[in-house]
Amino acid sequence: MLRKSKTLIFKYFLNLFNGAFLVFGLLLMGFGTWLLLDRNNLFTALDENNHLILYIFRIFGGTGLATVLLCLLGYLGIHNEIRCLLILYAVLLTWACGVQVVLSALIFAKKEEVHQVWHEKIDLVISQYGSKNMPEDIPKWTILNAVQRTLQCCGQDNYTDWMKNKNKENSEQVPCSCTNSTLRKWFCDEPLNATYLEGCENKINTWYHANALTLLGINFGLLASEVLQVSLTVSFFRHIGNRIYAEK
Repeated sequence: MLRKSKTLIFKYFLNLFNGAFLVFGLLLMGFGTWLLLDRNNLFTALDENNHLILYIFRIFGGTGLATVLLCLLGYLGIHNEIRCLLILYAVLLTWACGVQVVLSALIFAKKEEVHQVWHEKIDLVISQYGSKNMPEDIPKWTILNAVQRTLQCCGQDNYTDWMKNKNKENSEQVPCSCTNSTLRKWFCDEPLNATYLEGCENKINTWYHANALTLLGINFGLLASEVLQVSLTVSFFRHIGNRIYAEK
């Protein structure tokens, strides 16, 4: 009776964590698919040839699919008490932990390089904004307007970034999204005291630093959950072995 209760407890917690990983995998797949299919997001707008989008989709979609398959494998091993599947499940989870650590280190190491590419792309969008000869870039400008209006910011570093734009009727104009104006046009003539002065990069950096601990906590929480799941799986494997030995 005690062994049966212990088996049920093991299965309960293993399936609980396994279900959480399954939801996580489905979310990753959904996010990757959304990036690939949605033409009106910032990543798509800045990536003219879709190379970045395809790369991100492969990362999120591949990771999500692998997580879902891993969870199905784990469910079969846990539910049917198949020891070889449990060991395979534990090994693959350990591999996933290693990949997560490597990816986290890679993102941290490459963040300056990514920031530089991002900075150059935004500068290009700002310089071409409102051009009558580039109607195909309207989605980019629309998204930039949405970012500036939502964050109440102007330009990348500050409002003076718009001085490099040559499509304005006069040098004093700024995008209407840099002001409280509700006019539906690219540029507005507004006084300086009615213009958002702070750059969007500062706003985004402020948000990032305010939420960095939360993002770090989520990453370490996921890693800790994976380590705990591996430990539970190995313990369950041993428990099944001891039960089989006792029944002989």
